[in-house]
Amino acid sequence: MKKLLLTLGLAAAAGAASAQDLKVAIDPTYEPFTYKTADGKPTGFDVDIALAICEQIKRKCVFVEQVWDSMIPGLQARKYDVIISSMSVTEDRKKVVDFSDRYYKTPSSIVVKEGTAYSGPASLKGKKIGVLKGSTQEKFAMGELKPAGVTVVPYEAQDQVYLDIKSGRLDGTVADKVEVGGGFLSKPEGKGYGFVGPDQYDVKYYGSGIGVAMRKGQDKLKGEINAAIKAIRGDDRYAKISKKYFSFDPYGN
Repeated sequence: MKKLLLTLGLAAAAGAASAQDLKVAIDPTYEPFTYKTADGKPTGFDVDIALAICEQIKRKCVFVEQVWDSMIPGLQARKYDVIISSMSVTEDRKKVVDFSDRYYKTPSSIVVKEGTAYSGPASLKGKKIGVLKGSTQEKFAMGELKPAGVTVVPYEAQDQVYLDIKSGRLDGTVADKVEVGGGFLSKPEGKGYGFVGPDQYDVKYYGSGIGVAMRKGQDKLKGEINAAIKAIRGDDRYAKISKKYFSFDPYGN
């Protein structure tokens, strides 16, 4: 009987410990925000922010990889507790999930071959533009580029877009300006490509910034995460993380 009670006690303790884990969904194909090191370890700005939040709320981050367009369905199916993977806070998404305060805000942009004459979406008529499926950039491309005669091709991962630009199957992309700078334009395969048009901040497509997504009704968790974001912004942790990846403050205006 004592052995049984001890076993039950250990099981209960293990359950309590695991309850302290915060399962965090990431799409590790979005350098420099979320990607993998050579040995397969998740890293990037989003990952470091998640770790800082977990440290502040005294929980352990457990990262769960998920393809982008399945992020919200996976959250609703309770595969993880939160999404910390560069998810924009938009009105459409707020209908089905809740968000923390923002933790960064950067613009998006169109990328095509250097020398492309650009005077608006119509000047890209006939071109094939790749976008991340389910992203705000896809929403922009479908709303602004497709009606102008651009072929918009959705992909499961942003790095697949870059592979097809390199191979000549695509003419360009619409992507977060910082991500496409670090994940494509700064690399050899991005040579000869560049930004066209103005920086894109249109709230209709891009929302109000990047936040932590969670299921509706998780008010206690939301309060803890908002307090954690405020805390790491208030001391030197946010600045230290930012300087690892950027030469500017990504929090935005």
